[in-house]
Amino acid sequence: MKKLIQTLKHIWAIDELRNKIVVTLALVLTYRLGTQITLPGIDPNKIEAASAAAQGNGLLGIFDMFAGGAFSQASILALGIMPYISASIFMQLMTILVPQLQKIQKEGDSGRKKINQWTRYLTVIVTAFQAGAYVAYLNSPGYAPAIIAAYAPYFWFSTVITLTAGTLFVMWLGEKIQDKGLGNGTSIIIMVGILARLPQSIIQEFSAKGKNKNETKSDQKRVNENETYSTIERRLEVRNST
Repeated sequence: MKKLIQTLKHIWAIDELRNKIVVTLALVLTYRLGTQITLPGIDPNKIEAASAAAQGNGLLGIFDMFAGGAFSQASILALGIMPYISASIFMQLMTILVPQLQKIQKEGDSGRKKINQWTRYLTVIVTAFQAGAYVAYLNSPGYAPAIIAAYAPYFWFSTVITLTAGTLFVMWLGEKIQDKGLGNGTSIIIMVGILARLPQSIIQEFSAKGKNKNETKSDQKRVNENETYSTIERRLEVRNST
């Protein structure tokens, strides 16, 4: 433990590393604060109740985990960094399958800059499609009551614009972490989202197990009571017959 503390002191004593750590923490904090801002036109209390009732199982639960809980909270950063990752994977595949893109990638820094720029454009398109799907998700019976009635006529348009801007902002944060902070910005944002969601997931898991145990005990108790009643009825029938 003492060696770890000494190592941290030595790291903090280096000006360049200290500045990178401070920048990384500041950008990560900015991201986490953004995940707590609810979309315009959404009642925060109602969306919280709806997400608690849904309990985020399945694929949407995994997506919510990577977004650090922003997906279920209808945050302005609900889509997180995932559209950018999807666009990056697509462009990497295209550079393998399309010879023209391979040539551009081999041009050096200028080629990589072109690929990165096209990836950003593709991220906007992917985000717009995912944002439209997310609006449809919010209009489902479980979440529709959370939409404020006065905001409903232009909720679709404003939400798509807000979510697209939010994803681009998260992408920018990742690039800044990579340029001026420590490590890969995209990986750090994903890690922070998972860690932020981890305590709540653990609590939900233990709560579900406790609930199942209580239900099992109550079911066993009912079975025992039914068996007792059946035994008493049989004895009464035997006495009456004698």
